[in-house]
Amino acid sequence: MAAPIISEPAPPPARGYWRSNQMRFAPWLFLAPGILFFAIYVIFPIFQSFHISLYRWDGLGEARYIGMQNYERLFDDPAFYTSLWNNLRWLVLYLLAIPGGLFIALFLNQQVRGIRLYKSLFFFPFVISQVVVGLVFAWFYNPSIGLLNPLIGLFGFGPVNILGNPNTVTYGIIAAGLWPQVAYCMILFLTGLNAVDPEQVEAARLDGAKGWKMLWYVILPQLRPATFIAVVVTVIGALRSFDMVSVMTSGGPFGSSRVLAYYMFEVSLSEYGFRMGYGAAIAVVLFLIMMVYIAFFLWRMWREERGV
Repeated sequence: MAAPIISEPAPPPARGYWRSNQMRFAPWLFLAPGILFFAIYVIFPIFQSFHISLYRWDGLGEARYIGMQNYERLFDDPAFYTSLWNNLRWLVLYLLAIPGGLFIALFLNQQVRGIRLYKSLFFFPFVISQVVVGLVFAWFYNPSIGLLNPLIGLFGFGPVNILGNPNTVTYGIIAAGLWPQVAYCMILFLTGLNAVDPEQVEAARLDGAKGWKMLWYVILPQLRPATFIAVVVTVIGALRSFDMVSVMTSGGPFGSSRVLAYYMFEVSLSEYGFRMGYGAAIAVVLFLIMMVYIAFFLWRMWREERGV
């Protein structure tokens, strides 16, 4: 008896190049619009600022190449040093928003009566515009009609003019900026607390961990991603602070509350005479300071992920 003939299976139909590589190219097609806008409105202006900083230009006429003279002038500009020093104070004191947001998040993570009302009250500053926050605090600090002097008068202190004193104006603006920033950090930590492993918490509780030990050895290690984001966002917010200074003092009194971002605006677009090249040099310095901090935090996170 002859053996049955077994026919070979038909080969699959040929697929086109797109169908064969669809899964590889589809994510990039979705990302392409965002990447394009990011390149046009973020990356390109950064390099353009480096370029403009090498010129003397009023924004309308012909630009004249002057090399590094704008940067050399910064070293002899007392207003630049005042702005830089104020930015450093912003940076150090603004970081208080991170522990403040953490402890408020730990409180709001409890199951107590009326917790929804407390969450709404603490969340409220986050949804308010920075301009509105600045106006509210400017009114609060007002020595004539504000609430600050009557409040401190209850404790026996004399009237103070926070925004009119060069020694206190920067701290008053930073305090105003901390109000919404603490709320933002609180939201980040509340999100992180929802991802905390309850089994680890229960195991630590059985081992006798509680209070600060529970927080330090069990909770905080699981909040590293939220802490990293909070630090980066807070540092960037401190270094690019502009709107609060503009609304509350316009850099005064006598330029004592200037920061680099506001000084850049003054020399570029304000009464200082449209010195676009000099303003771009200030922007480059501010950008490099930001990059140092961000690169440091990224390096630290990379080392922790690799367990180095």
